[in-house]
Amino acid sequence: MKLREKTKAPNFKLPSSDNTIFELRKVKKKNVILYFYPKDDTPGCTIESKDFSKLNNLITKNNTIVLGISKDSIQSHLKFIKKYKLKFNLLSDEKLSLIKKYGVWGKKSFLGKKYMGIIRTTFLINSKGKIHKIWSNVRVKDHAKEVLEELKKILLKYHN
Repeated sequence: MKLREKTKAPNFKLPSSDNTIFELRKVKKKNVILYFYPKDDTPGCTIESKDFSKLNNLITKNNTIVLGISKDSIQSHLKFIKKYKLKFNLLSDEKLSLIKKYGVWGKKSFLGKKYMGIIRTTFLINSKGKIHKIWSNVRVKDHAKEVLEELKKILLKYHN
């Protein structure tokens, strides 16, 4: 299933690194940045996570929460958070249920080998629970800044 912008974001429940079960529909009147990434503590994922972490104060000031999602376990997420002092929670989708629901599981290739994996994708969900923007096959450099700029556009739209 291919998710589209301006449609309702599918609800989900997943274990979070803060020892709770995160449920999307329980987030009220806030924007949500969901970024799906392949693996904890790998070069691209580390840069992306650190960049979101650096901007986290600005993001939360803009009525938004950031959540990283991969198929790594909560234990792996906790080590990753501690190592890089990440300022937001990571969700674990070991069964790939959300990863597949959001359409970010697909064929990848690396050094000529083809395999199935997470396609780095970010969803910006507005405070009404609609998908505002989808970034697919994300290039890590400056991605978090780009998401923050888009977030500012949403806020301008709703505050004018």
